[in-house]
Amino acid sequence: MKTYSIYIAGVGGQGVVKTSMVLGKACVKKGVNIVMSEIHGMSQRGGSVPAEIKIGDALNPVIENGGTDLLISFEPAEALRAINKCSNQTIAIINKSPIIPFTVSLGISQYLNPEEYISELKSKLKKVVVLDAESIAKESGNILSLNMVMLGASAAVTDFPVGKEYLIEAMKESLPEKAIEANLKAFESGYELSHKEL
Repeated sequence: MKTYSIYIAGVGGQGVVKTSMVLGKACVKKGVNIVMSEIHGMSQRGGSVPAEIKIGDALNPVIENGGTDLLISFEPAEALRAINKCSNQTIAIINKSPIIPFTVSLGISQYLNPEEYISELKSKLKKVVVLDAESIAKESGNILSLNMVMLGASAAVTDFPVGKEYLIEAMKESLPEKAIEANLKAFESGYELSHKEL
């Protein structure tokens, strides 16, 4: 199977690691090879938490510069931070809700209008789907389901290598029972909105 590379970018606490775990379990269910690399330990600091994933014929999870097929970013600035991993053939699913780093309030760094980050991405990538995943998660009944909104939106991408049915099975096995209904609703909402744009 041809390798499909996914780069997930986010901030600690947004569910990047959980998303990659659900995706990993879905691949196992489908019977396809997956290798991944995650950075743990930043969730309480609000730091960058990326995950690099390759599905198919791959042994090393590290994505070479320009090698990302799909960028999933839970935060606009984090998407731009990953731009070197992307090319003009990369499709991106972006949550437009910003998380302003504490360094901005301290005056150490600057955060631009999220639209500026998104505009830059649109000028460099093949297709950029922008979602208000935070609002969708709230409407689904649980703000913590933001990551499943993003996973659902990603599943709508034409050549996404894992079908919805495997992802849903993996979600049901990986998430707390009391949170499954809201997360499934979030997943489906993300899928439908993304499907309309792609």
